[in-house]
Formats: sequence, structure tokens, C-alpha cells
Amino acid sequence: MLMPKRVKRRKQFRGTMTGKAQRGNTITYGEYGIVAMEPCWIRSNQIEAARIAMTRHIKRGGKVWIKIFPDKPVTAKPAETRMGSGKGTLEYWVAVVKPGRVMFEISGVAEDVAREALRLATHKLPCKCKIVSKADLEGGAVNEN
Repeated sequence: MLMPKRVKRRKQFRGTMTGKAQRGNTITYGEYGIVAMEPCWIRSNQIEAARIAMTRHIKRGGKVWIKIFPDKPVTAKPAETRMGSGKGTLEYWVAVVKPGRVMFEISGVAEDVAREALRLATHKLPCKCKIVSKADLEGGAVNEN
């Protein structure tokens, strides 16, 4: 699964996810993509599950790009532990995703195959998503309707 090779600090604050994605909100490599419609944390195993779902459906044809990377560590304390005694240990890595962020891109396959592969991938992700084409995003970022 995806995770950084090394980090400057082992533990991070939780942060906020307010606002829309300022970067990564256009399709740059492929023809079709998955756009997040709500803010969320996406775990590294969810990214991997979505990638596997797409590549299995397109059967070695086309190309898939993953445009998010889990670089935020999330800690958790063991069950039935008393309060205090510091922050918990690192449990998993997440990618912080804001609305409008293009998370996956795909190209090199027919439109119906690409849309079905992306649909299968959206079921693996924890937030509401939208499947878009490069032509849809030419006018700018995706508007939320």
C-alpha cells in the first residue's frame, strides 16, 4: 500500500478540510476521471482497492493514474485505555481530499469501459464521487449540483 518512505515528523495534527480543492481539480493525463464531491480522508487501502477494481475491469488495456497520495499519518489509542499517557501509535496513512479534487484518471480504453471501471472504483471510496470526462472539465472545476 502507499505510504511515504520517510517523514519529518511521525505524528500530525488532524487539520481541517474546509473549502474546495485549489489544485488537482483538472484532468491532466487521462481522458476520464473520478472527482470528489465532498471532503474526506481516503485511506491507503481504499486507494489500492479502487486501483485494483479499475485495472481488473480494463484487463491490461489502457492506463490508470492515481493523483492522490496518503501522506498524513493517523494515530489511534488501543481499546479500553485510560485517558492521558500521550498520543496513540500510528495506525494508517490517509490522503486529505477536498471537493473538486480529481483522484483517479484513466485513458486508452473505450468510453463505456472507462466509465464502468471508474464506477466500480467509486464503490471502494468513502466519499461521494462523480465520473467526469476531460471535456466536462474544460470550462473549469466541477460545480456541485
